[in-house]
Amino acid sequence: MSEQKYAISEYPNVDEVYRKLNKLISQPLRPVKSEKMQEYLAYFNDRCARSKAMTDDARKLIPGGVQHNLAFNYPFPIAIEKAEGAHLWDADGNQYIDFLQAGGPTVLGSNYAPVREKVFEMLKTCGPVTGLFHEYELKLAEVVNRFMPAVEMFRMLGSGTESVMAAIRAARAFTKKKYVIKVGGAYHGWSDQMVYGLHIPGTGRLEATGIPRGANAATGEFFPNSLGALKRHLIINRLRGGTAAVIVEPLGPESGTRPVSFDFNQKVRELCDEFGALLIFDEVVTGFRLGLGGAQGYFGVKPDLTVFGKCISGGYPMAGGVGGRADVIKTFAAGIGGVGERAYIGGTLSANPLSCVAGYTSLLEMERTNAPVIAGRAGDRLTKGLQGIIEKYGLPFVAYNQGSIVHLETSGVMLLDLRNPLRLARELKPRKHMMEEMGAAYMSQGLITLAGSRMYTSMADTDEVIDDALHKFDTVLAACV
Repeated sequence: MSEQKYAISEYPNVDEVYRKLNKLISQPLRPVKSEKMQEYLAYFNDRCARSKAMTDDARKLIPGGVQHNLAFNYPFPIAIEKAEGAHLWDADGNQYIDFLQAGGPTVLGSNYAPVREKVFEMLKTCGPVTGLFHEYELKLAEVVNRFMPAVEMFRMLGSGTESVMAAIRAARAFTKKKYVIKVGGAYHGWSDQMVYGLHIPGTGRLEATGIPRGANAATGEFFPNSLGALKRHLIINRLRGGTAAVIVEPLGPESGTRPVSFDFNQKVRELCDEFGALLIFDEVVTGFRLGLGGAQGYFGVKPDLTVFGKCISGGYPMAGGVGGRADVIKTFAAGIGGVGERAYIGGTLSANPLSCVAGYTSLLEMERTNAPVIAGRAGDRLTKGLQGIIEKYGLPFVAYNQGSIVHLETSGVMLLDLRNPLRLARELKPRKHMMEEMGAAYMSQGLITLAGSRMYTSMADTDEVIDDALHKFDTVLAACV
């Protein structure tokens, strides 16, 4: 766990983070002043006319006007035409500092030239997909195994959601048990069984519209850091046949929005061993961003199964996979069918040549350039600067980071939970609206974030880029005083 290998220079003091977060949500909201917010919103009508026209037309054919949840921005989605390094440009020519980084996978920066050129080279000779084996399937599996030895075997899939589905299916096939336990508030994709306790702990089936009760009847949740609650679930499940797997985001739900203590994963590992459950690490965000060894390398905890998402192909399409213990991964059917004795998974476009060559080249470039650590240093610089701005203006906001994953909590909406249902009902909408407004204010100043509360830094974020970003953040946060 050396600084040379991993992006986190200092693990956050989780108790102190929660103290500040609890203080934040105990106070009245401190949004951008109304008159200033109107000025920021005017930017979208005055400077983003092509984006508005396109997304207005798109609403006639696409639900909400966009095809991906990350693109739902207030007051309307922005259409992006160019991505390069630390920046994005929209359809109207406006430039933004890109702290979204496609939701986290592009640690090298957007549209990284050496990866792009390797993809072009492969496309000239092979094309994006053949439906048959390609050498880069093997090359990618080999390099993932080299960086994460716990991934003894690796099966590539199309997305993080698919990969979680496959991991749970493998766990059930291997253990012959059915129950799965997650940390409440964590996002593990949108499969029927995982849309449970989504985003906010304790909410159970709140978001499960269109999902039959039986689909997630074997899913349980416990509050972050509550190891006692996890043990109680395991005991109850043992009486009902046993727990197949416990699945965690190793930094805590929503990429560490609710951070877990440093020893949390080790203690979950011990409980899984005690009760005969498999431990699944969802490394869709942390895999390779925290370091080439992932969160499992940083924490020194060996999961039975590891889930990958967009990081596995460096941000290129069809990005996902599951790996882990060979005896567990071998439960997957290979070839045409498994004649009933193996867990069935599929995906015609999985492990296509384009995705595999992009992922393989991205990982080697990240190794060559030390990209995770450089991105982590940018995250440290951004966080320290944000903390200084918050202190300067006497705001109750909270900034902290886990390397290149940076959190800026201003409304605290993600910290509400069902242990106080009246407060949740009263404050959920206004706090959510404030978060949307903050995201719009940042964007009007040339900053793209994830939902106005999370940033992913990359190797492309030089000191100059971060200092420019901090100047823009200062402008917005000053309007909250």
